[in-house]
Amino acid sequence: MIVQGPHIQLRTIRAADLDWLYDRVNDFDLRDPYFPLWIQPETSFRKRFEDDGFWSDDSGTLLICDNDNGRILGEIMRFRATPYWDSYEIGYRLLDPSVSGRGIVTEALMLFTYALFASSHVHRLELKIVPENLASRRVAEKCGYQLESTAREVLFSHGTHVDMVIYALLRQDAPATLDEALARLPH
Repeated sequence: MIVQGPHIQLRTIRAADLDWLYDRVNDFDLRDPYFPLWIQPETSFRKRFEDDGFWSDDSGTLLICDNDNGRILGEIMRFRATPYWDSYEIGYRLLDPSVSGRGIVTEALMLFTYALFASSHVHRLELKIVPENLASRRVAEKCGYQLESTAREVLFSHGTHVDMVIYALLRQDAPATLDEALARLPH
């Protein structure tokens, strides 16, 4: 486990997770209308795990797991969208639609935000969200991310180019401790 909140924990991906996880990350039915459609070949998926366990200096994925039973609920990731910026872009998604609307992603983003600032020198975290994805925008705002701009027609998704709004959080505006991160969670 990397970090634990009241309902979920974030942990690294294990070899035992690979079959289950591969099936879900490529399942188009589990993608909401705002998540891009792409297929990850199994060979590159397994090679990435063998090479770095889905965690390197430039990118990384953690699993969102239920505290009570360890069940995998989703994934949250970070990557360098612009190589020369001192920032990471963050993406997230639920892999178990039955837990949607329960604050799982908000808790995961708050914990991930704390963990990234606590464990790296990065100064800025970004979220890029399709403007119509109101649920994801609410998650960003609940976690203190600020709306900065709109990037026009940058994502090809579901047969069309769509805009994305950019939210960001700077180190000085982020929770400095795990207790502070947990206190910022909606009750």
